Amino acid sequence: MMKMMGKMKEVQSRLKVAQDKLAFVTAVGESGGGMVKATVNGKKQVVMLDIDPAILTSTDKILIQDLVIAAVNIAFEKADVLAKEELKKSTEGLLPNIPGLDLSNLMG
Repeated sequence: MMKMMGKMKEVQSRLKVAQDKLAFVTAVGESGGGMVKATVNGKKQVVMLDIDPAILTSTDKILIQDLVIAAVNIAFEKADVLAKEELKKSTEGLLPNIPGLDLSNLMG
């Protein structure tokens, strides 16, 4: 029982380190053929948004909004995958491989 408790403390410690690292894990999503690029981190924060000046002259506000939303959503999907990989690496060898066990909600 004590060995198990020690292992859990190590898992908690590694998870904390992994959570801290997520601020530095970034993913980029693009839309409109690269005209809009959104960068998000593993903590699900938008850290950069780049919009091609050519579309800023557009009077089509809805198009620009759609491109921004699409780029941000793509970036979030990529960041989610990277965050799960980071979690898996941080707990490798500590937790048994249990099918269906999803600890991704522990990442913030």
